[in-house]
Amino acid sequence: MTLSLMFEARQDLPTHRHQSALFGAMSSAEPLTALSRWYLYAIHGYFCEVMFTAAWEFVVNFNWKFPGVTSVWALFIYGTSILIVERMYLRLRGRCPLLVRCLIYTLWTYLWEFTTGFILRQFNACPWDYSQFDFDFMGLITLEYAVPWFCGALIVEQFIIRNTLRLRFDKDAEPGEPSGPLALANGHVKTD
Repeated sequence: MTLSLMFEARQDLPTHRHQSALFGAMSSAEPLTALSRWYLYAIHGYFCEVMFTAAWEFVVNFNWKFPGVTSVWALFIYGTSILIVERMYLRLRGRCPLLVRCLIYTLWTYLWEFTTGFILRQFNACPWDYSQFDFDFMGLITLEYAVPWFCGALIVEQFIIRNTLRLRFDKDAEPGEPSGPLALANGHVKTD
């Protein structure tokens, strides 16, 4: 073997070891469970609801206190809805353009908001009432929110769902410590 071939062969060894370590670290990492993703989606929706109502209160009433409100039902409503949108995203991402997908998500949002609102109203527990809006239907949904729901659908797909699906649990890791030579961070293999 010539000196240059020996040098090239030796350079391949660390790369091969690096790849083995990479695959070893990746094999212990598992995608988030549906329940874990539901929890993240629920918290996200809950937070956005509070922020939206605070911003709405400021714009409409110039209330500098920014009182944001929601209901505990929002956790179930948003968590379940976004988990269903996630399933739609996985089925439609290669078949439909982004704007068509967001339109489908917006229609789903109206259907889900109406259905959950209708059920909660039977128990006098519906936390929203759109009857003061011009284009409401039974006070449970309103067309005035079409643009915010569409923009929310775009944000949910492009940032929340896509990044949540990239997250991984490392079942062998100790809390607060990186696992092995390569630590997984935010769904990516962290190499530095």
